[in-house]
Amino acid sequence: MSDPPVRLGQFTIAADHPALPGHFPGNPIVPGVVLLDQALSLIRSHTGGSARGLRVKFTAVVKAGETIEVSLTTQAPGPLGFSALRNGRTVMSGSLRLDPPT
Repeated sequence: MSDPPVRLGQFTIAADHPALPGHFPGNPIVPGVVLLDQALSLIRSHTGGSARGLRVKFTAVVKAGETIEVSLTTQAPGPLGFSALRNGRTVMSGSLRLDPPT
């Protein structure tokens, strides 16, 4: 039996974020790299380590102002699994290994 996900926190990208105007004009969506950066920040805050061996899959478009919740879905030993959800639906998931804190 697997452990339940560990909720790390949530984030929202503001409509005035500098990455939005060019991605895409007239119908801005949050770039994947911005979503990933926010999720990794929450993971680092929780674990203290830095990510390596990152694998990620984006499964839905995220617009400015939407709240994204990040959770660890699997924990050590081995790769950590994570997910990012909007209203209970996955928008990004992946796995990574952590280097120990320095």
